[in-house]
Amino acid sequence: MKPRDLFRGLAACVLAGAAALASAQTKSAAPTPPGTSRAIFAGGCFWCVEADFDKIDGVLSTTSGYIGGKVANPTYEDVAAKRTGHAEAVEIIFDPRKVTYEKLVDYFWRTIDPTTKDRQFCDSGSPYRTGIFVLDGEQLRIAQASKAKLEKAKPFKEPVVTEITMATTFYPAEDYHQDYYKKNPLRYAYYRNGCGRDVRLKELWGDHAGKL
Repeated sequence: MKPRDLFRGLAACVLAGAAALASAQTKSAAPTPPGTSRAIFAGGCFWCVEADFDKIDGVLSTTSGYIGGKVANPTYEDVAAKRTGHAEAVEIIFDPRKVTYEKLVDYFWRTIDPTTKDRQFCDSGSPYRTGIFVLDGEQLRIAQASKAKLEKAKPFKEPVVTEITMATTFYPAEDYHQDYYKKNPLRYAYYRNGCGRDVRLKELWGDHAGKL
């Protein structure tokens, strides 16, 4: 069993029963509140993506979930077993007067390894692929321009394999996944450090790793 799945299994046993998890998964994403905007990013472990984006001034909320698959109301067990085609992702509600979508995209690159396909750090498989799931033509334009700028700058020799696609239905993950890094700070820190996420980000991005 991979380190992260071990911690997730423990969390599931402690924080929720199987019936509660199933019922929680039937929820759909809430409408975007007036005056705010929405973004969806997949960067491997959604616990880590939540923790990274919650640091940004202007980000109002983050929700871990699943996107890009072919099955309605997927469960974590099915996604992790690669039975649904979904990627772990995070839905971000933000105030565009404080932080722009363009800045969020630029920040996203510096929180992931965009050179690995179907893998992020110690987590492997298509559920851990990286991706920008755009919600309209303007987000598509911004994301593509940001990727082109990254490819032109060539901060590392490997090609950028992160995909930019139109968003499909986003399904919120089970409750025990939400704000995991706040609910279980020691387990989260042990997982993140053991997975080598920040070490690899430093190798790729240097002093710009994890910075807006």
